[in-house]
This record gives sequence, structure tokens and C-alpha cells, in this order.
Amino acid sequence: MTTPLRDGPLLLGVRHHGPGSARAVRAALDAASPRVVLIEGPPEGDALVSLAADPQMRPPVALLAHAVDDPGRAAFWPLAEFSPEWVAIRWALTHDAPVRFIDLPATHSLAFKDDSEEGDGGEDGNEAGHDSAPGPGDRERALRIDPLAVLAEAAGYDDAERWWEDVVEHRGSTDGDDPFAPFAAVGEAMGALREEYGDGGHRRDLVREAYMRLQLRSARKEFGDDQVAVVCGAWHVPAFGAGSTATADRALLKGLPKVKSEMTWVPWTHHRLARHSGYGAGIDSPGWYGHLFGAPDRPVTRWMTKVAGLLREEDQPVSSAHVIEAVRLAETLATMRGRPLAGLTETTDAIRAVMCDGSDVPLALIRDRLIVGDVLGEVPDSAPAVPLQRDLTRLQRSLRLKPEALEREVDLDLRKETDAGRSRLLHRLRLLAIGWGEPAAGRGSTGTFRESWRLRWEPELYVRVAEAGVWGTTVLSAATAKAESQAVSATALSEVTALAEQCLLAELTDALPVVMKALADRAALDADVGHLAQALPALARSLRYGDVRSTDTAALGEVAAGLAERVCVGLPPACAALDADGAAEMRAHLDGVHTAIGLLPATPDRPAGDLSGRWAAVLRKLAARDTVPGVIRGRATRLLLDDGRLPEDEAARLMGLALSPGAPPADAAAWIEGFVGGASGGGMLLVHDERLLALVDTWLTGVPAASFTDVLPLLRRTFSAYEPGVRRTLGELVRRGPAGGGARPDRAEAGIPGFGAAVDETRADAVLPVLRLLLGDPDPDHDHRIDIDHDNDLAGVAR
Repeated sequence: MTTPLRDGPLLLGVRHHGPGSARAVRAALDAASPRVVLIEGPPEGDALVSLAADPQMRPPVALLAHAVDDPGRAAFWPLAEFSPEWVAIRWALTHDAPVRFIDLPATHSLAFKDDSEEGDGGEDGNEAGHDSAPGPGDRERALRIDPLAVLAEAAGYDDAERWWEDVVEHRGSTDGDDPFAPFAAVGEAMGALREEYGDGGHRRDLVREAYMRLQLRSARKEFGDDQVAVVCGAWHVPAFGAGSTATADRALLKGLPKVKSEMTWVPWTHHRLARHSGYGAGIDSPGWYGHLFGAPDRPVTRWMTKVAGLLREEDQPVSSAHVIEAVRLAETLATMRGRPLAGLTETTDAIRAVMCDGSDVPLALIRDRLIVGDVLGEVPDSAPAVPLQRDLTRLQRSLRLKPEALEREVDLDLRKETDAGRSRLLHRLRLLAIGWGEPAAGRGSTGTFRESWRLRWEPELYVRVAEAGVWGTTVLSAATAKAESQAVSATALSEVTALAEQCLLAELTDALPVVMKALADRAALDADVGHLAQALPALARSLRYGDVRSTDTAALGEVAAGLAERVCVGLPPACAALDADGAAEMRAHLDGVHTAIGLLPATPDRPAGDLSGRWAAVLRKLAARDTVPGVIRGRATRLLLDDGRLPEDEAARLMGLALSPGAPPADAAAWIEGFVGGASGGGMLLVHDERLLALVDTWLTGVPAASFTDVLPLLRRTFSAYEPGVRRTLGELVRRGPAGGGARPDRAEAGIPGFGAAVDETRADAVLPVLRLLLGDPDPDHDHRIDIDHDNDLAGVAR
């Protein structure tokens, strides 16, 4: 092949993250063999570029720059295997040619604060490093036109993406014997567009191009005009032509704002490349582009084979005949649509028709796994990182908890040392706002010996780690310092109780004294019963966490017991004269405090029985006071009944009073909601205590028509929470016999499903082995039989 003579530097205008551009860049560099390669990117990356040759480096990766004093001000420059810049870097390292980044330094780009004036401050990976490449995914803010759309329209296309793919991305090799022809054509097209529409005049782009011109002049002077290759966004190519002087360029750069910055390599993901906002790159199909770049031949056939393999892994009946037919259909569609090669649209249409039976449901899986892809890159250990990141990486390896791009769930058994260490790490990271893991509902609830977590590693977490680095150099020291700082600065009691809970979960023993002092101070000063009631459940849970993790929680127990006593004193007056919203909120507090008091351990000064007895007295006051809203009175009655502190006859009497004709219908309906509403088994209580059901039935049938529409929404909300089987049984019970408190026929005789004439002791005995297993009793001769009240069986068992 004969290489044409060139006069001046080799300008390679590309689309960032384009496989066609990447192949063309490689061919042009092979043909030109420049002595130096200049790449659009932050010059701070020059010191890191050699790491691209490390065997551990596997794209997609990104250069991460952040301000030292404000790590949240950060920017990414992502690179995939099919990115022209990555190809140029690898070519230069292989051929021992220097690589230099020539874009505006990160120390300036991170200092830009207002996007409307000077840029977005590097908050977006596209705008910071890749904002000017042509392509629908690479948006140019400075332009009021889409350059690709204009060129596609001129070529007779109504889809700019399809035009770019046909002209560049789907080309298997450069045209003819001239590898520079595509770049000459693209540069000429961009020059015509800039001449017609202007250069945009965006302050940030003007200074970027001025800086790039200065770097090009320096390289030309050092290596010679025809020994320099420049890889940049195609839109910038005309900016390197004549018409600007070094003096004018230096004037543009004078007085730019600066911040102290640091830079490193970080792993990236295909999912992030597919995002158009945030730290994304705006490439809709990185997995497809990676396939086009890596397929040596027959890309459509190889793609269909990948899709078939994925579907077979998901137990879909896909054979080799499907692959052959899908390839033929895709190629036929490409011919009918006038395309040089079947693109993603044609292959997707063929897959839908042949392999998915016309359904879009499997296509969602194909898009997620293949078209976008779940690839997570890797960077070598020698890459610079903040100390906190290094400690986190060490912990991830020692605990065998590898960061992955795909979301996954892990179940932890806290009795095992490794799982306990994983739990501590994840809770400490949550406290540091590094959201790698989120608690999930699993086999065990939070606070027992089991935890479930939903994990997914996102590249943005490297920024969160850099931000958290201000608290310490290790995960433990950083979490401890942040917890202590939050304890001192917290103003609300609920904030401190939540922090105490986090500290126990994360086992931050050094932070606990500071948190406990802050907790005691806030609890002593806070006189709002609602705040106290809201804080108590978190403390009770924290005491359980301490038991699981063998943490000394004596001080926490003292604070919790004192808080419970203050709630007992202040709750009755706080429940008087509340509106509907306030009553609903207080009812939730009532449930939380009731559960919490049952969990609080006894102390030498406060035996457990004393505290529970005081709480029962509070519930009796609330149940009997007419000034207390009905939803709270009903709830207090139900809690007493469930604890066996209220006889059934007394519960029926209180319900009769609440549902008497003299009670306002809305207040009576609220009482019913408090008594049998929620997920507390109220429906089963009515099923097995027909006296209570008769009272509700009699009251409901006697509600005046004018008031019925007012209470109906509340009643529907109450009863709709029951299981369908419970609602059906209640309907059967109400339908048979007259409503009222009179005697009804036996439930078995009436044919009510689920009721027998008597207890079947043989079936009941079959439950005993399971009970022994649950109770941990190894003695099979021990009698666990429960004395059942045949007239009110489930109510008796519940007690």
C-alpha cells in the first residue's frame, strides 16, 4: 500500500466510542507511523497513560479527576475497547511513541462553576472530556444544530444515527488504498458546518481549542510537522487550521480559574457508557459496538450466535436453525432498507421475529445483557488511589466481596466471622454515604443472625470514596470520625438514635461513647412525646443488634429505659384532642413503643415487669378516655387484649361502648380501624370471636345513610388489608344467621369452610415436631400441647 504524502500533522477527527472510528484510527496510525500521538483529554493523564499497557488494565475504564479540597467536584473521561482514543493510546505504547493529552487541564475544567457561562465544572463525563464528537449520543451544548442530523439530511437519511453507522461504523476497512480518506472527508464536512453555523462561541470550547492548538504547536516544533498525529472529536478538527495565532490563544487562556486536582484510573461499566446524563457517555449500545469492533469477520452471524447462547441459558428453545434463519432475515432487511450491513435495528427485528416469537419480553434481557452489556473494567493495583480506596480494596479482597456491575443479593449469617465482617463493612460504607449495598428483605430480618443485602457497584462510588476520604484513611477510622461528627452536630433526637443504631450495626465501638453522650443530652432536653416515642424503637432494635454482635449496650439500655418511662408519663395527655392526621401518627408511635418495651431488657434499677406493668396502665388509660381519638382507643384496647391483660368480656364491653348509637359514626369507624386494622391479625380475631363480629355487624347495619358515605372509605381501608381468605370467611359468617349478639348455629354445622365440629388432636399433634425444632427442645417426650379454648380457639392460641 502506498501512503500519500502529507503536509502537516495528521488530524484524525473521530466519534468518541465509535468502533468504525477506532478501526480507522488504527489503520491511519499504522500507515503514518507518527513519532508522537496527541489525544483530546486532560494533560494530568500523561503520567498515568503508561498503565494502559499493564496486563491488569481491562477496559472499559475512565480517567477520574477530582478537586482535592472538594472531591465531589469530579469528572470522568471514559474509554472503552472500541474508543478511538484507547486504540490510539495502545498503538502508541506498542510502538514506543509518546502519548500526550492536549485538552484543557482538569485543574481548570473542574474550576468552571456555571455551565451557562463557562461549562459544567466537569460534572458530566460527556461534557468534560467528550462533548464535541459527532453523534446523537455525544451532544454539543454550544451548537444549536446537530451536525450529524445536518449531514444525514444532506445524504438523504432521516435518521442521523443510521447514517453514521452506514458511513463509518459498519465499514470493515478504509476505502481504497488511502487510510486517511475518511478523516479528510469528515474534517471537510465539519469545516463546512462550522463555516455555515459558526463555531458555537461557547466560552469553554473556545479556551479548550486554544489550549489544544498551543499543544499542537509545541509538538510540531519538537517532532516535526509531519510526525504528529492528533485524535480528537471531529467537530474540533477545523479549529486546528490557520486563522489563530499563539498570542491570541494565550490571551484566551489568561486568568482561567484553577483548583488543585488529582487524577487516577477507575473501572467503568457498559451501563454507564449507555447513559446520556450524569457521568454517562451517551452510547446506546456499547455491547453491540464492542462486538462490531472485536468480531474479525461475519459480525451478524457471530452476534446471532451470542443471542442464541444467552436465550438457551435462560431455557429458551433456540436452535442452530433459528440462528441461520435470523441471519438471513437480518441480511434481507438490510438489503431492503438499502444498508451496507445489517445494523442493530435489523438484527433486533430478526431476533424478535425468529427467536422471540414476536415478543418484546426476551428482548429486554438481550438488551440488558448483550446490547448494553454488564462488563465492568479493571485497573492495575499500581494505579494511584486515595488511601481510603486502597483500604476498601483490601477489605473487599480479604472478605471475598468482589464489586460487580450486575446487581446481586447476598445473605449473611452473622455467626460466621467472614459474614460478620462483610456486614460491618457494608454498614460502615452506608454511614459514609458509599451506597454499594442496600439492606434487602431476606430469610432473616435486620437485627437477627441473618442479613440480606442488595449489592451493585457503580463507577460514581469512586467519587463517593474520594469524598469520604476527608474523614480518615481507613474505612473504620473514616466511619468513626463521621459518626462522632454527626453525633455532635445532630439537633433532633431521632437523628442521634438512628446514628446509635448505625454505630452498633457497624461496630464502631470508639464512636459509641460520643454518640451515647449526645443521645443522653438530646433525650434529656426533648420534651416532645412524639419525638421520644419515635426514638424508642430504634434504641430497642439497637439493643438487639448489640446482643447479636456481642457489644456492651448497658449504657444504651439505661437511656432506653429512661426514655420509656418518660413516654409512659407523657403519652396520655399528648393523645388528647388530636386531629385525624395527628391521631394516625400517634397510633403508629403507640405500636412502636409497645414493641420496643417488649424488647427492652431488665436493669437492676428497673425490672422488666415494672416497665411493662406501667405501660399496660398507660394503655388502660388510653382505652377508657373519651377525649382520646377513636383510632388510639381501639388500638390500646387491642394491644391489651393481645397481651392477655384485658379479659375478652371487657374488650367486648369497650367495643360496645365505642359502637353505641350515641357515638359519632366517624369516631366509631376510627375505633374499629384501631382495633382490627393493620397487619395485626384483626381479621382472624373477628373470625374466631363472633361476639366482636356481631357488634361490628350490628353497628354497621345501623349507621344512618347520611353518615355511611363518610365512614365507608375508612372501613374499606381497614377491611381491604385482610387476606382474601379472611374476607371470604367473614362474609360467610355475616351472611348466615341474623346479625346481633344472639346465638348462632355451630360453624361446622353451618358449613363454614375451615371449621370443624371439634379439635382434631391427631392433626394438632403433627405440629409438635416442628414446635420442638423451633423452640430448640431436644426432649421429644416434653409435652408442648397448648390448652385450646374450643369456643375461641385462635384467640386463646394468640394469647
